[in-house]
Amino acid sequence: MKRQIVLVASLVAGLLAALMTRMYISSKEDYIHALKTKFNREYGEMEALCFNRTVGAGEVITAEIITTCKTYRKGNEGVVLTKENISDVVGRRTVGYHEKMMPLRWNDLEGGDLRESRLSEDVRAHYRAVSISVNGPASVSGMVRPGDSVDVIGTFDFPDDDGKIRRGDPVTCTILQKVLVLATGSETSKSRPAPRGGMGSMRQQQGYSTVTLSVTPREAEMLAFAEQIRGRLVLTLRNRNDMETEEELPTVNFTTIRKEIEDLNRERNPTDRRRAAKKKEGAL
Repeated sequence: MKRQIVLVASLVAGLLAALMTRMYISSKEDYIHALKTKFNREYGEMEALCFNRTVGAGEVITAEIITTCKTYRKGNEGVVLTKENISDVVGRRTVGYHEKMMPLRWNDLEGGDLRESRLSEDVRAHYRAVSISVNGPASVSGMVRPGDSVDVIGTFDFPDDDGKIRRGDPVTCTILQKVLVLATGSETSKSRPAPRGGMGSMRQQQGYSTVTLSVTPREAEMLAFAEQIRGRLVLTLRNRNDMETEEELPTVNFTTIRKEIEDLNRERNPTDRRRAAKKKEGAL
């Protein structure tokens, strides 16, 4: 009899434990379902435009390279482009390198959102717009335009070991490479008029004394400091599809020029390079 009582009690306890476990699991399922509902409501997926291959800077966008991809709705709605924007995308040029299947945003396009006139709409995330002073020669005779890619070269009078500025003994170095031009003067990719031809219209477009660049916060600090110490900044124009950068570029002063001028000219002339190689082989 006692054994039967113990067996019944064990069975009842097991049923109660199973019931409580089920109730606990059910409550957790409800909790998880509520979390999923909240997540989908806040971060639900949306369909965005993207490229079906990697696209370089300045490349003209065609319908053949556009596809769609999934992304989170929160933080992207109204920012990334959707199927409704295809007509606004085809024929435009890209800004910077763009990876395959990454959602396409307005500031990935040259000129940004044409419905917005503010320059801030063209500044990419984690970048800043900073303006530097230039004259005609420093901006490639005024032919640098919004959307171009440039390198920034600076010439400075650096202090010696005692901290004294030695005037007349300047040093030149490349500060930044592959920098996007957002504006020349007050002209941006949005406001730039369509070229009508003729030298008169070209001269009219060249009248600017500042160039606005897209840089990181650290790069902005360097440019601000370079102008503060009255360094001379010069822009060199790049091909927009040229994504390579030079490594270990030396600083240049009078001593460097004297040492390297022959080598630099030899590098520009294939005949001289071959002659120098043969001369070196003969010496060995």
